[in-house]
Amino acid sequence: MSIETIITNAWQRKAAWLWLLLPISWLYGLITLLRRHAYKVGLLSSYRAPIPVMVIGNISVGGSGKTPLIIALVNHLQKRGIKVGVISRGYGGDTSQMPALVNATSLPNVVGDEPCLIVHMTGVAMAVCPNRQQAITTLLDAEPDLQLIIADDGLQHYALKRDIEWIVVDAARGFGNEQLLPTGFLREPMSRLEGAHVIYHDKPKTDLSHYHESSKNSHPPEHLTMHLQADELQHLWSPQSPIKQIDNVVPASNSRVHAVSGIGYPQRFFDTLESLGFDVIGHPYPDHYDFSLAELLQYSDYPIVVTSKDAVKIKALLSDYTAEQASSDEYAQLVSRLWVLPVTAVLSDNCYDNLNQQLKALGIEADSDVGTKTPS
Repeated sequence: MSIETIITNAWQRKAAWLWLLLPISWLYGLITLLRRHAYKVGLLSSYRAPIPVMVIGNISVGGSGKTPLIIALVNHLQKRGIKVGVISRGYGGDTSQMPALVNATSLPNVVGDEPCLIVHMTGVAMAVCPNRQQAITTLLDAEPDLQLIIADDGLQHYALKRDIEWIVVDAARGFGNEQLLPTGFLREPMSRLEGAHVIYHDKPKTDLSHYHESSKNSHPPEHLTMHLQADELQHLWSPQSPIKQIDNVVPASNSRVHAVSGIGYPQRFFDTLESLGFDVIGHPYPDHYDFSLAELLQYSDYPIVVTSKDAVKIKALLSDYTAEQASSDEYAQLVSRLWVLPVTAVLSDNCYDNLNQQLKALGIEADSDVGTKTPS
């Protein structure tokens, strides 16, 4: 078991031994505070893009639903006629090949799994690079007519000035012991939420008042919320060349499945499958994990269900295998048992109202004949 897994499990259990790390958290908090103040007063320089930038991030480590939110926002903006692009650091990709544009043929080991997923789902113009200024320059060189850039997970990247900030909070997971890394899983103190546009990710119609109380903020008049809506199971991969299909039947909702997940918060994925009626055997892996065929082959007897983000890497893995050698019965069985559960971020109407007001203040006007509310 890796150190990352041990620490993550301890955060979820609120293990007592984590408090031994508190002096390190104090030092981390001081460095974070000084760094942010240095950017604020101009001791460290920051880059202002030639067009408005909207940053979407979180104050915690682990998944918060940020990627599905970005996909939903991009689809919404595109439908309204707004020319939007996306940048990302390209985590898990090959930094020696960055900055790089992302397209339908890009590989996750080059540009990262989340950028591949975002482009696959939206067709948006996108560039990746740890240096966000280089990513923006590359993107605008290719797409000079863009009106807005969404920065994926750039909340703590203060070298990039931003016009809009949305902070995603996983309300179901909460804030743990409310401590900074490594005692807790917060990247920044909860005071960072004060005055911010916070999107609470939770199940529909959930009372979030206790999260406002714990964050010691003045309550906004309306909660901005989102939840993830599961779609139907889909076969993960259909190879170009026909192979013998052992079982092409969609798993029934009361059947047992292997849930394999390498995302920031795998338990949410397992819970979603259980809410759909599946008997789940959970197999959590670290975020952005590089799966191997040998690891997937060990999960026999039952269908294997993965997330859309994991599917991006597994598809590339299967494609490479097919290109190198002829398929075997074992491989054919694996392909027939691999399924993906897509999810869609559903935003409350006031999220879109809030976004429209922010864009209008920046002089970005959308097509007036296109609806602005949550899709039905």
